[in-house]
This record gives sequence, structure tokens and C-alpha cells, in this order.
Amino acid sequence: MNAEAKRAKAEAEKKREERFLEVTKDFRRNALLIIQKMMKLNVSSDNQTRQFVDEILHSIFFLGKINEPTISPERIVNDSEMYDRMKLDYPLPFERYSSQIPRRSPFSCLLDMIVFLEGRENENEIKQKLQEIIRDLKLHKGAPLVSSTICVSQKNPNSARYYGVSMSTSGKVSREIMIAASCLPDNWDSHVAGAVMSFNQDMNKKPYFDGTFKLPEHVTCKAYSLHGEGAPMQPCKSCVELFGLEGNGTTGYAHGNCAEVESVSNLFKNDAGVKELCTPEHRRKAEESVREDLKILLKTSKLTGDYHFYTPSE
Repeated sequence: MNAEAKRAKAEAEKKREERFLEVTKDFRRNALLIIQKMMKLNVSSDNQTRQFVDEILHSIFFLGKINEPTISPERIVNDSEMYDRMKLDYPLPFERYSSQIPRRSPFSCLLDMIVFLEGRENENEIKQKLQEIIRDLKLHKGAPLVSSTICVSQKNPNSARYYGVSMSTSGKVSREIMIAASCLPDNWDSHVAGAVMSFNQDMNKKPYFDGTFKLPEHVTCKAYSLHGEGAPMQPCKSCVELFGLEGNGTTGYAHGNCAEVESVSNLFKNDAGVKELCTPEHRRKAEESVREDLKILLKTSKLTGDYHFYTPSE
């Protein structure tokens, strides 16, 4: 290769690098800031929340892997000393981010960290702490890895509170992957997953299966913005369709994207008395459809093979 060819190659590589840094800057920035915050919160808990750090690392690295362009863990944790120390302390996320699927998106891990530290009964403190983190890190609404909404569900005013946040993914494909993965066994509650699986990715209802249900009247399910003043938010059209909530009947997000889904799922997992029944035979068909969708999505995201769900180390 002559000198001119070498210069041309070097210039092309420089432009590719500049383009990469530009299009991935928000993801990389947010990922590193959220990881650093989780590490500090874990220290404040005397390492009792280590599994949440482990899980959020895997979830973020996985989303970096399926991002376009791909963002490696080295690009996210761009300090070599910090990277080596983290890899030593949390080896599994580094080993399995490209071969195992997260059970949930990153901000859900941060939510569990805050619930553990503040106490499940302290709803206002939990919401305020998440808002404070978002403000301190300058995480903007709609930015990669940032949830926009929190939801609180209760069986009755005197019962335990169960929380959820909206999907903190980084694009349409990653959101579809995480929703499909969450619908499969041992992730979301089976009844909540059944409601979400009643709809295709194009948001149209499946003709052969209806797992939607109406929450009992005594159950409350309230969403709040995590940005600005934390104002209450009406359920969108999709949440109305899933759970029979009273809300906005015109605007809807992808079924499974909203904070209500994770919140209701956590309520159902801990209180079987509020569940409704669905049809097992048709549910299996819907679940198989979701599995096929997930396989296709993973394949188009540069991932192949028989994937398993990631279990964080404790």
C-alpha cells in the first residue's frame, strides 16, 4: 500500500470514528453516568444491592451490543482502570452480554435500588430520589436508557406499594426485544404478559387470543412523570386496552412500554388475589408467537443462537 492509499485509509478511519462518537454520544454518556450512580448507591447500601449493579451492567451492555452501531463495554466504560476493576468485581455481565437476554431494561434496576434504599412505603421519597438522579445526571426525556414515567399500584390504600417504570431502551428494535423478552416465563407476571401478548408489534389485536383484563375497582394504578414537576399522568390508550384503566383514549405507546405494565406485574407477583384468569390454550399460541418475534428481532440485531435469560449474581 503506497503512502497516498495509507493516508486515504487513515482519513476514512478517522471519519468513521468521528461519526461513531457523534451518533453514540448520548447512549455512552448516559450509560456511564447511570453505572457510576449505581456503583455509588451500592456503596451507600454496604454492598447489599450488588445484584442490581450486576444486572444493570448486563442490561446496558446488551443494549449497547444490539445498538446500531454496536457499542462495546470498553466504549461505555472508557476509563481503563475503572473498566478493569469493574470486570474483576462483576465478571458475568462482561461474559454474557452478547449471549444472554436481560429480563428488564436498565432503569428498572435503578428503581429497585431506590426502593430498597428508601423503603417501599415511602412513595414520595422514591419518586423524588429518581427525579433528583435524573436532574443531577442531566438525563433528558426521550434520551437513551432513561425512563420517562413511574407508576405505583396498590391493592387498597393500606396495602403495600408496587412500582414500575417505562421501558428505558434506546430505540424501536431494542424496545420490541425487551417487551417480547419480558412477556416470556419468569419475567413479567403471566397475567400481565398475557395482556401484552394479546397485541402484535404493530399494536393490532391478535384475533385468536385475548388476555386483556380489567383491574378490580379497589386496585389503584397511578403514573407520574419523572421529569419536570412529576405531574400525574393519565393512562394511554394502550394501558386502557390492557387493563381497563380510565384514561387517554387516543394516544397510545407500544403495548408493554408503559410504567403501568411493570407496576401491575409486580403487584400481581406479590398478591395473587387481584389476578384475573385467561385461556391457557390460546395463551400458549400467543407465547409461541412472541418467541418467534423475539428470535427474528435478535437475529436482525446481530445476535444468533439459542439465547437464555441472564440471572445476576448476588
